[in-house]
Amino acid sequence: MNNSKKQSDKFSVVIRTKNEERWIGHAIQSVIDNIKKPQIIIVDNKSKDKTLHIVKQFIEDPKLKGTSDHYTDIKILIIDDYSPGKSLNIGVKNSKYENIFFISAHCVLNKFSSKKLIKNLNSFKAIFGKQIPIWEGKKISKRYLWSHFIDKEVINMYSKFEKRYFFHNGASVFKKSFLKKFPFDENLTGKEDRYWIKNIIKKGYSYLYDPSFEVLHHYTPEGNTWKGLG
Repeated sequence: MNNSKKQSDKFSVVIRTKNEERWIGHAIQSVIDNIKKPQIIIVDNKSKDKTLHIVKQFIEDPKLKGTSDHYTDIKILIIDDYSPGKSLNIGVKNSKYENIFFISAHCVLNKFSSKKLIKNLNSFKAIFGKQIPIWEGKKISKRYLWSHFIDKEVINMYSKFEKRYFFHNGASVFKKSFLKKFPFDENLTGKEDRYWIKNIIKKGYSYLYDPSFEVLHHYTPEGNTWKGLG
């Protein structure tokens, strides 16, 4: 088997961070638990807390490669002039595998079928997964943004709430070659995922919402999607 075939089921995982010491360890551990030996790329916006110290606890020593499933290949990139799109584009540029997975630093990966997702990426240019909102350990009502994360698959999900196509990078997968051809807008200060998917739809491509691909999305004080807790 040649090297390209060996890497066909591998994932490069991009995680954006800024002062995520509370959840980053949980996020990384969940990725390692669900994806065999991923490459993890941390794109950090100059964290001032213990975020990077925690990340480094998961880095595999190349001299001890293969000795433990508790560590993996991790690359840390410090970003200047941060924007959401720029951080994702940098992560993609530094990825070594064709399969790309974006996960929020305060999400915990709960369900992930590499085989199914890779197969569906042959038909869809992007796939995003179900997010379960968690506040202080409690599952909260799925209102506002969270109401989009239903229990059935949807092709090209349109949001009546937002009045536009809905897509969320908190848990999403792509092919690297497609993201290099259609990178994220680096000038936007937010919602880079919605504007990106709008452009993809305009170009005639399709995407998928897959609820069997699932994360627990934990509350953070800086989050702007947590209206009406409870």
